[in-house]
Amino acid sequence: MRKSDKNPGVPLKWLTAAVALAVVVTTGPATADGPGHGPVAEPERQAEPGYGAEPADDQGDEPGVDPAPERAPTSEVSWLSFPGGAFAVDPLGHTVRYRACDGDTGRVADPDMRVAAGVASGEVTVDGRSFRYRVPLVGRGSGAIVVSGPQAQPVELTGVVVTSPQPPTDQVAGARLFPLSGQLARVVADASRNPAGVTVRDLSGRYGDQQISVNGALRPKAASVIKLWILVELLRRVDCAQVSLDDGVLVTPADVVGGTGQLQYETFPQVVTLHRLAQYLIKYSDNVAANVLITYLGGFAPVNALIDSMNQRSTILARRMLDSAAAQRGEENYTSPDDVVSLLGAVWDGEILTPASRDLMIGFMREQTLNTKIPAALPPGVPVAHKTGDLPDASHDVGYYLIPGTETAVAFLTAGPMETGDETVRRMARTVYDFLVTPTDGAVEE
Repeated sequence: MRKSDKNPGVPLKWLTAAVALAVVVTTGPATADGPGHGPVAEPERQAEPGYGAEPADDQGDEPGVDPAPERAPTSEVSWLSFPGGAFAVDPLGHTVRYRACDGDTGRVADPDMRVAAGVASGEVTVDGRSFRYRVPLVGRGSGAIVVSGPQAQPVELTGVVVTSPQPPTDQVAGARLFPLSGQLARVVADASRNPAGVTVRDLSGRYGDQQISVNGALRPKAASVIKLWILVELLRRVDCAQVSLDDGVLVTPADVVGGTGQLQYETFPQVVTLHRLAQYLIKYSDNVAANVLITYLGGFAPVNALIDSMNQRSTILARRMLDSAAAQRGEENYTSPDDVVSLLGAVWDGEILTPASRDLMIGFMREQTLNTKIPAALPPGVPVAHKTGDLPDASHDVGYYLIPGTETAVAFLTAGPMETGDETVRRMARTVYDFLVTPTDGAVEE
């Protein structure tokens, strides 16, 4: 796995839409969660405004598609990855956020932020701690923050700057991926019943780590794809030595909901380890595991804080799995292809999890038992690690193609009828695979 040792020596205990067809090629800056009758949870709100703001009240012209998050995306969204955390910068809103093992400032205004020559810099003080920062607004650069307090020596944290999308490492190699965007655009255009979006990022370097997308900002209901963020927040706490996957959680009959999963068929109350909850969350898309972990993590706010710290503006966790009452109140989970690949890329590159936790997460995704989309579209035996999402008006599959030498992150999202959405996902998945393994396109020779 390329980049698996990106942060050698870092210990496990860290310090801390419109749906019109849009092709983007970047060269610079009743299944998984179907209808049911689970216990109704009181709505939980994010403590402070941020990128995970509640969805707008008005819906898009297409069913199941939210037009946009409250805070519109920009081309200048950066976060600094350092051992144990992230420092997010919004140069247009002049806000920052520090979130690491040793604390979370929340979204903080910095009206004196200086933005010049592609770099944001400034200093904020929160609860007696000072954060002096210099963060480039172009990905793959190097940034730094100095954290100081009244009774502590200043600590400088440096790391890689992450943007969405990341710029390619090699523009010439990256250009070889461009024809795929045209092929995917034709598939999306043919999906008349299903607004669709797709984002693809090369992880191997074969295509210069290039990213392409077609309707990458499409914002359908997230369905069970949102479970990836739940898992990342849990594993981040493992890396911070705040929890252990051997820890147990008491699961009671009141936690049991239907839909996909295996825990609903077991006898409760019983204590279930965090490791099994995490594994089942992905392997079986287990709705009981998802809801138990949301409660264990402290509700929606911590997961949305993770999302905000990575400047993923289209994604929000706003309800539990199978909470039909919350859905009827307009409380819904959303995401976009671009945000999914932003998360998958950060996980792969070791920028939000340690290599050990990253490998565990991808291992769970390789065990996925719901295989009617990406795996069904590919020849038998093609290695993939993925996560599905299904609702009556949404069909998704996202994850990694693990073809040696051509590892790729993909996100195939659709709205509209699930049955035709499944077929659209399969067509997009096969289109990417055929491109990657066709020698004339400069990919892998079989």
